[in-house]
Amino acid sequence: MDKNAIKKYAVWARKELISRVAQKAQQYGITETEMVDASADSVNGKVLSAEEMQQRRALIAQINEKGYQQVMEEVAYTWFNRFSALRFMEVNGYLPSHVRVFTDENNAFKPQILAEALHLELDKLDKNKVYTLKETERTEELYKYLLIVQCNALNSILPGMFQTIADYTELLLPDNLLREGSVIEQMISQIPEDNWQDAVQIIGWLYQYYNSEKKDDVFAALKKNVKITKENIPAATQLFTPDWIVRYMVENSLGRLWVEGHPDAKAQLLPTPEEQAAYTAGNRDPEDTKWHYYLEEAQQEPQVQAQLSEIRKQYADLTPEQIKVIDPCCGSGHILAYLFDVLMQIYENYGYTPRDAVASILQNNLYGLDIDDRAAQLAYFAVMMKARRYNRRFFSHTTQPHVYAIEESNRIEKPDVEYFCNGKPELKDAMHTILTQLYDAKEYGSILTIPPQDWDALYARFDEVADESSFHRESIRKKLLPLVRVAQTLAQKYDVVVTNPPYMGSDGMSAKLSTYVKKNYAASRADLYATFISKCGVFTKPNGYQAMITMHSWMFLSSFENLRKSILQSKTILNMCHLGARSFEEISGEIVQTVAWIMISTVENYRGTYSRLVDLNSQSEKEKAYLKKKFRVVSNQKIYFEIPGMPVAYWISKEMQRLFHEGEKITKYVASRDGLTTGNNELFIRQFWEVEFGKIGFGFSSADSFWKSKKKYVPLIKGGLYRKWYGNNWFVIGYDRAGYEKLSTCGNKLPSREIYFYPYITWNRISTRMAFRYCEAGYLFESASLIAFATQRKNLMFALSFANTKVSQSEMALINPTTNMLSGYIDSLCIPSFDKHDKCIELAELCVEKSKNDWDSFETSWDFTRHPFIKAITKYPNMMDIGNIYLAECYDIWAGECEERFTQLKANEEELNRIFIDIYGLQDELTPEVEDKDVTVRKADLGRDVRSFISYAVGCMFGRYSPTYDGLAYAGGTWDDGKYNIYKPDADGIIPICDDEYFEDDMMGRFVEFVRVVYGDSSLEDNLRFIANALGGKGQPKEVIRNYFLNDFYTDHCKIYQKRPIYWLFDSGKKNGFKCLIYLHRYQPDTIARIRNPEYSAEIGYIREELNLSMAINPELAAAREIARLLRFPSAIKIEPFAKGRIELLKLLIPDHSNLDQLKVMDVVNKLKSNVLICAVERGDDVVIPDGNFVMQKGDKISFIASHTDSADFFKKAGIVNNSVKTAMFVGGGKLTYYLCNQLADTKIKIKIIEQDEARCRQLSELLPNAMIIHGDGSDQQVLLEEGILQTEAFASLTGFDEENIMLSLYAASKSNAKLITKVNRIAFESVINSLNLGSLIQPKMLTADLILQYVRAMQNSMGSNVETLYKIVADKAEALEFRVKEGSPLLGIPLERLQLKNNLLVACINRSGCIITPRGKDTIEAGDTVIIVTTHTGLNDLTDILK
Repeated sequence: MDKNAIKKYAVWARKELISRVAQKAQQYGITETEMVDASADSVNGKVLSAEEMQQRRALIAQINEKGYQQVMEEVAYTWFNRFSALRFMEVNGYLPSHVRVFTDENNAFKPQILAEALHLELDKLDKNKVYTLKETERTEELYKYLLIVQCNALNSILPGMFQTIADYTELLLPDNLLREGSVIEQMISQIPEDNWQDAVQIIGWLYQYYNSEKKDDVFAALKKNVKITKENIPAATQLFTPDWIVRYMVENSLGRLWVEGHPDAKAQLLPTPEEQAAYTAGNRDPEDTKWHYYLEEAQQEPQVQAQLSEIRKQYADLTPEQIKVIDPCCGSGHILAYLFDVLMQIYENYGYTPRDAVASILQNNLYGLDIDDRAAQLAYFAVMMKARRYNRRFFSHTTQPHVYAIEESNRIEKPDVEYFCNGKPELKDAMHTILTQLYDAKEYGSILTIPPQDWDALYARFDEVADESSFHRESIRKKLLPLVRVAQTLAQKYDVVVTNPPYMGSDGMSAKLSTYVKKNYAASRADLYATFISKCGVFTKPNGYQAMITMHSWMFLSSFENLRKSILQSKTILNMCHLGARSFEEISGEIVQTVAWIMISTVENYRGTYSRLVDLNSQSEKEKAYLKKKFRVVSNQKIYFEIPGMPVAYWISKEMQRLFHEGEKITKYVASRDGLTTGNNELFIRQFWEVEFGKIGFGFSSADSFWKSKKKYVPLIKGGLYRKWYGNNWFVIGYDRAGYEKLSTCGNKLPSREIYFYPYITWNRISTRMAFRYCEAGYLFESASLIAFATQRKNLMFALSFANTKVSQSEMALINPTTNMLSGYIDSLCIPSFDKHDKCIELAELCVEKSKNDWDSFETSWDFTRHPFIKAITKYPNMMDIGNIYLAECYDIWAGECEERFTQLKANEEELNRIFIDIYGLQDELTPEVEDKDVTVRKADLGRDVRSFISYAVGCMFGRYSPTYDGLAYAGGTWDDGKYNIYKPDADGIIPICDDEYFEDDMMGRFVEFVRVVYGDSSLEDNLRFIANALGGKGQPKEVIRNYFLNDFYTDHCKIYQKRPIYWLFDSGKKNGFKCLIYLHRYQPDTIARIRNPEYSAEIGYIREELNLSMAINPELAAAREIARLLRFPSAIKIEPFAKGRIELLKLLIPDHSNLDQLKVMDVVNKLKSNVLICAVERGDDVVIPDGNFVMQKGDKISFIASHTDSADFFKKAGIVNNSVKTAMFVGGGKLTYYLCNQLADTKIKIKIIEQDEARCRQLSELLPNAMIIHGDGSDQQVLLEEGILQTEAFASLTGFDEENIMLSLYAASKSNAKLITKVNRIAFESVINSLNLGSLIQPKMLTADLILQYVRAMQNSMGSNVETLYKIVADKAEALEFRVKEGSPLLGIPLERLQLKNNLLVACINRSGCIITPRGKDTIEAGDTVIIVTTHTGLNDLTDILK
């Protein structure tokens, strides 16, 4: 089965169908924000038929009830399910008509149903209509009609999948189904035909992949604390169970139930050793139906055998029709389908014919429930296809399976209930209970509890109602009957329960679900899967089988201890497949770790069989090991009670049990604590290299002593790499008095603050391999790291010596083998009691020393002094010929040090292992040897170490380091020239990186000089050759090194500094064009940085703040912001914010019939009562600053200043329509489009992007999950029409070609009334462009020029004022400027009417402490104000320039 093809198709099909369904709705006057009246008889010029009017009213009613998006989603997946079902049936020959719906007999996309249209025999097919449509060659319409008739015809045999299509789903059936690229065509072309053949699993995979993106959206929202609603539970929790796990669970539950009561059946149902060996080797016969995953029972004691014999007597009395099985979370029906297969084998073993067996299975045995309607629909279909497979005549029967979606009673009408109950108290009581329990049932699903009722009486009443003539009859059949069926299914007990329940932590549950679970399932409230463990236990009859696959956390975590205790006391684990991580192909990583298991009621002293597959790395490896009977363990679950926390540690040895009995708790030596959370790490936490080094306080023993130092930051422990003994010290936290006060009210409010600044042992909270490190005094600790502390160092070091041993690791694997190692689990560790403490402490001290030396050898340590290649000179001066030193020799010295350190640390760890292993005789299960990969100090690595040397050299170029100074020479603070005696840093702190020798002091030139100064002239060429060889490039040494600086250095730097680099790369954008580096701590004010890459955009604020940048210009981002403003106010041509967004300068075109036509400017206030100020008017080529008597006329472009609220009021009173934009189409998927979509993320605008580069489309799909990305040519008129240019409310042409953008906008203007936005880069033909109907012009280059001009004007400020903001109203003809007024300005306190202002100049607005003043003659300008001036006098630099 080609799962990649299935996934690609399903993910695409969901977006495509939702889009096409929404387009159909729009054709009928229905969008997310607007709906033409439900009683309308025509929409968009189309007269509706009576049937269309009825369907449209039904659609609107559903939208009003459920919401627009939910209904569009439901209709889309309804058609997806129908298309999938039809495809499955046509490929397998299951269609009663035997006529293919999508393809011809050769599987070509030529629907046979069209060719056979005149000869079809389908119920309610109007052959006259067929003839007419064929005659008039309306093929598309004919196909849609035949498709609907075919679906309706299947309703009689598959009502659960093909409901009658006479409702709004027919109305929204997408158009163009026969075109290339349609949902149907892609299903045929992308998914191989053989994937559909008798493999009902494909339905499950389609369901999972169809939901995958929605699942991602739900979890992304969950990270923002948006709880998972009942509508989203299916998408959030669906996970298709691997086939072999399904077989394992079913064969060892339902299969075991039968063969243990009917042992003679084993010969027929279980494989022989030879058959099993062939199957295990991969030689698998498709006709082989033996139970290859059945696990034989371990040898049991006689008293256990006696208990089992009594239970098996009950099994022996069972006949097949008496067995009831259920999957209460059936999803798309994978487990149900295999339960059906095994039930068929049981029936045939008992003597039934296949035909009789099928009918009995559906009537008596098989039950399924799911919270999701579509999943239940697919499960129903899967079961029905199984029935058809075993009985070719099955479709002639009316038998239907007991597979239901959970139903809610919320919308049940009281008169229907009263009529049904017919005054009978017993019916009233039963219905009251059912309706009460099933209210909001989709919040809870199958965990609901329904008390038993008199089901026979209820169904008898349904039969009566069916024969009565009452208008209640249909409502009772459609609404009440499904409720009763679901209620009965929930109330019954079952012989076998098999399921893969939803996985959802308590933090993701809605308020209703969380409250219900806490009240009814207290012991299993931590996760929904655990709740289902409890519920499935209730479903199961005494001595029945419970088989599940769940997360394995219930076996170990403290939050499940009460559940674990309940299970171990009331159930017996018969067998288990402990799968661990990567048991699902679709889920990588260590987080989702699973276990499949079978339980029955308690059998005292039963020895369960466990397959321990956790160390295997793929689903297939685990399956192979299981079949080969590898890693099998037999265990009596009584022993779990003897381990702290009762973990299901089935693999524990007798020696390890003894350790738990006789050892000392680690809490005798240390106490553990959880770390702090800030609630906003970006606000409080930094890597140490990001801040001024002198502001970090190291080694303080208390908060008080730190505060007295006036430092700002303290070191912080916060997770990190797998590393033992010492290290991962990168972070600092703002903990000065101000920071402390904030943290005291944020996050978890500084727990355990009384032990801050103590020495600790620390470890990562989330880790696949535990490693413990020493941390000296002076640190705080964050929640990603936990700590243990002690009042005496010897206790701390003894605990550390044990924690990093194999004995400790084995204990932790028993207590909690999950990736989440909380402090409580460490407290459960037991240390052997013995008298060699001093030896262990000595070894631990040595290990810490070695590890710290290694950590401090690299520049990401704050105790880094000099590079090892520099240290080698001073460490072994007698070996060096000063002035002629070879780097190769320095590397050899360093490599020797690394090897000695590595070897010694490894020996120390092995000695510690040996000490603790010997105490309890664990030699048979543990060895003291430590693998090299587990020794966490670094060996020499030529490539890495030469690169680190280059990085150090760059640091010396910038003055961060000096080859003759230990530690950081400069990282903020005061510059000291005395630290730089043999090598001087670059003077201006800006170092070019060039592809040739254009500058003497470029990066390459300075590097060569560094090597020459430090190592000598004679050895220079050899040293450069050594470096080039280590880098691995081709060519001359200088060429290789230069190429490294040009292409790879910055990438390496960002990796080393964890994407928080200390050097910033400025790049012209062209390949190998001009590049330069600057150093974070040497950046000077008054530098303009032109930063364009999207990955930098989020950092602009940080760059500006941390580097003291005067400006950071991103032209595309600036353009995106302007477009976003226009889309929020679409009637405006241009919008510019002033006064920090409190007011705006807007430009609009006065249209025909506007109230502004022939209106004096003064009458805007007097007559329109609108609080805006008209400040400029463009009429033809002229620009006027109007006075009150100026008369406006249609065709004028007026600019006015107002608040956002007043602007909206003005548009309304001026008679200018300003409907907000709900849909937008952008052509071109470049950086500007990316920024624009992010700017619009908080709006409800539905965005469609058309981009012709397929790779860019895939990238945008990941970056912009809420936008619809169309891979197509945006200049193709057909593509634009198909994607809805006629209906879109905004259209922006944003390609890289001006001509294409202009033509696209002109075309859009001719086809729609959409708000038009046109991106134009070149400005040479501005007058011509302005004469065209292009809507709002966006010119990134002009925006950049304006921003730079604004900055330059501000730098030319006088003592009294400066330009804060500047916008061009019309090229060089008019400007709007915002000046900040400072003390000492000569204009202070003078009424405006007394100021001699220049002509064509207007004081448009005064912003005084956030209060906006529309100035009058008596108003004055005061210090601290910002004043907005509009004028045709360009070039004003100071506020005093407004005077004559």
